[in-house]
Amino acid sequence: MTTIKERLIDRLESRDAVIGIVGLGYVGLPLMLRYSHIGFRVLGIDIDASKVDKLNAGKSYIEHVDGDKVARARDRGFEATTDFARVAEADAVILCVPTPLNKYREPDMSFVIDTVDALKGHLREGQIISLESTTYPGTTEEELLPRVEEGGLAVGEQLFLVYSPEREDPGNPDFETRTIPKIVGGHTPACREVGVALYRQAIDRVVPLSSTRAAEMTKLLENIHRAVNIGLVNEMKVVADRMGIDIFEVVDAAATKPFGFTPYYPGPGLGGHCIPIDPFYLTWKAREYGLHTRFIELSGEINQGMPDYVVGKLVDGLNQNGHALKGSRVLVLGIAYKKNVDDMRESPSVHIMERVRDRGGDVAYSDPHVPTFPTMREHHFDLESVPLTPATLAEYDAVVLATDHDRFDYEMIRAHAKLIVDTRGIYRGADANRVIKA
Repeated sequence: MTTIKERLIDRLESRDAVIGIVGLGYVGLPLMLRYSHIGFRVLGIDIDASKVDKLNAGKSYIEHVDGDKVARARDRGFEATTDFARVAEADAVILCVPTPLNKYREPDMSFVIDTVDALKGHLREGQIISLESTTYPGTTEEELLPRVEEGGLAVGEQLFLVYSPEREDPGNPDFETRTIPKIVGGHTPACREVGVALYRQAIDRVVPLSSTRAAEMTKLLENIHRAVNIGLVNEMKVVADRMGIDIFEVVDAAATKPFGFTPYYPGPGLGGHCIPIDPFYLTWKAREYGLHTRFIELSGEINQGMPDYVVGKLVDGLNQNGHALKGSRVLVLGIAYKKNVDDMRESPSVHIMERVRDRGGDVAYSDPHVPTFPTMREHHFDLESVPLTPATLAEYDAVVLATDHDRFDYEMIRAHAKLIVDTRGIYRGADANRVIKA
């Protein structure tokens, strides 16, 4: 007689299982497309009815996700819904919901907890639940485990629980969902076995770990590594600038060393859904153990100070041209958090815009990927993207190059802008009177 675990693994390996994805955003939507592409029936669940309607119409609402792929997924049986009760139809339930910070820079677990609370009454025997949201070590055991067991199903025997952190890199053409190795930590060895069976259908390489806590810590280490090194190079940028040295030239030169050095480049601050946020999940949890994570918190302070540094450089440049920031017209180039995407989460460009506005500057923006400034929880601008032409550039006292989209015409910008504050190292060796490195 086969066990519940064996029957579930058989359904996954034969691709007869129904994959349920809760949260159809930058993580959940590409995952849906991958499972649909390889023959699984996928059910998507999201609280945003407008998002659900678009997907059911075969349309994408994310710039780098091809709408034709969504339409083909619909033809293969993909369906989106706002009805959480339908989770009972799924054999695998993958949670891809946000884990932001609150105003005190503490973990906001409300999206995860509210989602699990909405699902738990509809869970059944023979399902696997996988949390992909970035979080602190212990979340799966402390928050998910007791909730999913409330109905009397034993995790590891009747129901299976894993943590498998997302590793999406929106807009990166070198990697896709299939080619990014997948970490899987199970609450029990049986949970891990089912988790590996779930993901090895869709991902080229699955890396099993000993526990959900180890998997949660792995995701944090990946992004803390980046945050600390970006903080280091941002501090080096300030030192190099004071010494009259181009930090981009220095990083490029150091990168020629074939061992022991990984190049990180400075910028106007950290953006995105991971690097500015994830380190603080660990600093918060470490306090429970009486530990003070000094490296992490120091890098966070440095990176959070970069928008002010950029605005200081803008003020210096305007002063050289006989202008005060108050009353000056400033155009910010690029408000997405990284190049070639429309993702605005935690974008340092928005903080720069707010500081310019608060100090009396007349701020506008140009971004080919963000035609209208979106509705955001903490940032409010009633603006549309300014067309980038020689005539419009001439109308502004300064432009701040904050996000280096490939679609910008950098030679045209250089030829017609009165003053350029370059935070991305685009204009190497440029006229110091017109280009301010920041």
